[in-house]
Amino acid sequence: MRAKKSPNGSPSLISPAGIIKLMTHAMMGAALGLTFTLALILANPAVAELLNHGGRAAAFVFVGTMVTTFAIGAALTGVVFILNEDKES
Repeated sequence: MRAKKSPNGSPSLISPAGIIKLMTHAMMGAALGLTFTLALILANPAVAELLNHGGRAAAFVFVGTMVTTFAIGAALTGVVFILNEDKES
């Protein structure tokens, strides 16, 4: 079901449905970032060794940075998709 446009023609990004769509894109990006980080650690022994020497804090910073980067990228892409969807409908 498509979200209805407001009468004044503003994009549906600034609506509860638009915010939910945007959060969904960000959560998908975070999950993808977590998966990519795990694959990178398992596939590249050098990264695993660096994280092992860096300790727990280094691992948290590495994983947090990767997840945040992917989530922001997916959210920005989601903005483009949502605005493009509004133009087509």
